[in-house]
Amino acid sequence: MGRVLVTRRLPDGGLDPLAGHELIGPKPGDEPYTADELRKQARACDAFVCLLTDRIDAAVLEAGKGTLRVVANVAVGYDNIDVAAARALDIVVCNTPGVLDETTADLAFTLILGACRLASDAEHDVRAGRWHGWGVTQYLGRDAHGATLGVVGFGRIGRAVARRAEGFNMRVLHHARTDTGLEGYVADLDAMLADADIVTLHVPGGAATHHLIDARRIGLMKPSSVLVNTARGTVVDEAALADALHDGSLFAAGLDVYEREPEIHPRLLSAPRAVLLPHIGSASRATRTRMATMATEAVAAVLAGSVPPNIVRA
Repeated sequence: MGRVLVTRRLPDGGLDPLAGHELIGPKPGDEPYTADELRKQARACDAFVCLLTDRIDAAVLEAGKGTLRVVANVAVGYDNIDVAAARALDIVVCNTPGVLDETTADLAFTLILGACRLASDAEHDVRAGRWHGWGVTQYLGRDAHGATLGVVGFGRIGRAVARRAEGFNMRVLHHARTDTGLEGYVADLDAMLADADIVTLHVPGGAATHHLIDARRIGLMKPSSVLVNTARGTVVDEAALADALHDGSLFAAGLDVYEREPEIHPRLLSAPRAVLLPHIGSASRATRTRMATMATEAVAAVLAGSVPPNIVRA
């Protein structure tokens, strides 16, 4: 039996694979653990089950040297964990790949449609009593059907979005770091941004993609274009995006992730034609439960001396 810290509340059933283990946490009010608390728990626990909002840095991992055996992130991303430090300390890191692809792709397409059709602006007017009846020139958005979609990053989620685009008779282009060999591949990201009517982002976070979409690249896009981000907030320069929306050099945007969550750039909050969601890409009951189960299954496997299939090997 192992001692397992569960940093935050998980969906019902998510902890079932850890039956028989001693579970610590979450806190009664589901508050996050502080850095000091995580270091303290690392000294006493065999395993962590954590979220993207938990910073499992080198100091936390060093504190668990000789005790902590596995850290399982209930997420596909793992930029909140110092994987190199974990590897040096022989601590296994696991994530939850595959299970949220289709759900996140659904959300990306929700943002594509919502941003194209100015859904947030229109709804806000209805709720605020500013809509006084139908008018032929009201809320004139952009058609998604028949548009050119540029997919930045062509992993599982990017490909799932591309499949959905086929149902809207969209012309689909994609860019990735290496040639996919598939129809629609564009080696030059700048060229694809200039060509696309809608751009959707599906790249990992980290230094290599920080502000991948900056003021210069936003400037390459058509004034009638739409930008959607369900990847990582750091991929987009929020200030530059807000400026483009305010001055009309970009038509609309749909975001589910932000640079400094839960903080959002104030000019982005006040920007017109922006659909802003609170990081709900994987938020269906079935998907979030499966994510939790995959993470806890990995912990149970490591503590039993087995090798789970979802080890992070980056």
